[in-house]
Amino acid sequence: MRVVGCTLVSNAVRLDFPVVPAIRSILPLCDELIVNVGPSDDATLDLVLGIGDPRIRVIHGGWDRSRRERMLSIETQRALDEARGDWAVYIQADEVLHEAGIPILRDAMRDARDDPRVEGLLLDYLHFYGSFDWTATNRAWYPREVRVIRLGAGVHSFRDAQGFRVGPADRRIRARRTGAVMHHYGWARPRWALDAKLASDATLYQGREAPAAPLESLGWTYGLARFTGSHPAVAREWIQARSGPPVEFGPVRLRGQYRLILSGLIERLTGWRPFPYRHYVEV
Repeated sequence: MRVVGCTLVSNAVRLDFPVVPAIRSILPLCDELIVNVGPSDDATLDLVLGIGDPRIRVIHGGWDRSRRERMLSIETQRALDEARGDWAVYIQADEVLHEAGIPILRDAMRDARDDPRVEGLLLDYLHFYGSFDWTATNRAWYPREVRVIRLGAGVHSFRDAQGFRVGPADRRIRARRTGAVMHHYGWARPRWALDAKLASDATLYQGREAPAAPLESLGWTYGLARFTGSHPAVAREWIQARSGPPVEFGPVRLRGQYRLILSGLIERLTGWRPFPYRHYVEV
């Protein structure tokens, strides 16, 4: 069984992406790991090459930012198109796989290899928000997503590269749960990195310049939960280097949160999340 890792990154230093922990977290699964390094005005390429693993292969895409968020799926697909094997393990530059998921995913890929119904594998998500001690859990944050896909099955990156679809009709990918856990640190970075993120996101998603005012606080959101587990071992040094004061939450405002609160109460009482948006169908 041949497994290829895929990721993409640009301006990892300026945006403070944990791309080195991200890459190292999936390397134990991979025979090869393809990194699409985009145009950067910092030392992103040196950061990736500095990992020094012979399995890492760097490619350079076009990264046409006029395509806005569609650019992310185009460049993700560029990396996937280079992959040759049975499975591709995809990771974004602000995600880190917990090491407990390595044997789980290895077994899941082996078990599903000869079952063509399974086109992808699902990972559970922890979305860190404001610091490394809090996670966001309401329905605005996806509880799981496909991060392992079967190569040669017509699976392709979709829209802003959060998920995958199949074929020209963009059919939802058929995926199986694994229980492996991905830590998402996109909103847990230092304030200066979140300022840079918001500026980058404004250009990418809205085609506009972000306000020059620095971030004062993150908006409070329903469903914040204190994290009591362990962070991935490969991310701990990166986390310890960012152990300064966390970004503060703004005041509690219920306006605009009522649907999140109602959905959360239903899920807590019944175990069912009402009408979730999914890129996948579970098999």
